[in-house]
Amino acid sequence: MAAPLARRDAPGGLAVRPSSDRGLLREFLERDRLYAAYALCDLDEREFGRTRWGVAFDGQEAVAVALEYAGLAPQPVFVMGTNAGVGALLSELIRPRDAYLAARTEHLPAVGAIYRIEPGPLMVRMWVDRSLFRPCPAEVARLLPVEVGDLNRLYQLGFTAWLPPSAVAEGVYYGIRVGGRLVSAAGTHVISPDARLGVVGNVMTHPDFRGRGYATAVTGAVTADLLRFCDQVVLNVRSDNPPALRAYAKLGYREHVRFEERLIHRQGNALGALAALPGPIRRLLGRGES
Repeated sequence: MAAPLARRDAPGGLAVRPSSDRGLLREFLERDRLYAAYALCDLDEREFGRTRWGVAFDGQEAVAVALEYAGLAPQPVFVMGTNAGVGALLSELIRPRDAYLAARTEHLPAVGAIYRIEPGPLMVRMWVDRSLFRPCPAEVARLLPVEVGDLNRLYQLGFTAWLPPSAVAEGVYYGIRVGGRLVSAAGTHVISPDARLGVVGNVMTHPDFRGRGYATAVTGAVTADLLRFCDQVVLNVRSDNPPALRAYAKLGYREHVRFEERLIHRQGNALGALAALPGPIRRLLGRGES
């Protein structure tokens, strides 16, 4: 990798700098593309303008990357690399007051020196490719942008969410209707034609219709569609949700890594701007569990 063009000295003899070099960032993230799937997708033209990146260097070697995604606070922040590099980036360059952090467990001491970390269960990153995928035959239908009202009504049961029609138009959403009513749906968080990666998310079944395999069916339909042009498809699920883990395993998904998704508040930032928000809203503002 090229040496940094502009340096900011950080503790431990590291140098940190902002970067818009997608080649450099992609090369680093590809070291673990399944863990870095969201970040790799954010390198695509459509998403890149909403992101801010920092790289930590030890001499000429990149040792850590941090990504901050623009939008409503708390912003999603992703880190990858050495503890020293992650700590330097969060200390000197990527400095949100509040953030929804995705990090490996071993990064928490470095993060905790700068941020107050809220408790939370481990997340499981699962993945599948064409060789592993096992379809789930069911009566599902591709959802259209004009159906976003039905989709939002379903999601408001658990996510208190709002999706614009463009999210359905640009993504891949499938649903199941019973008596004309949308009772189960799944979609995508982000898709990268460049990285050939897709991220499944927004999986929801109405409580009155759970236990019938609907979530597995709609997730399988989205996955099958993505695998037409993606090499791998990933999703997140809480480690304390065994039914979801089993449902995704039926489709061929395998566990890649367990990691942290935590709401963090910069030290000295009293309560944090959105610390009191209910968990489901925070998960939606971040890009967490499917």
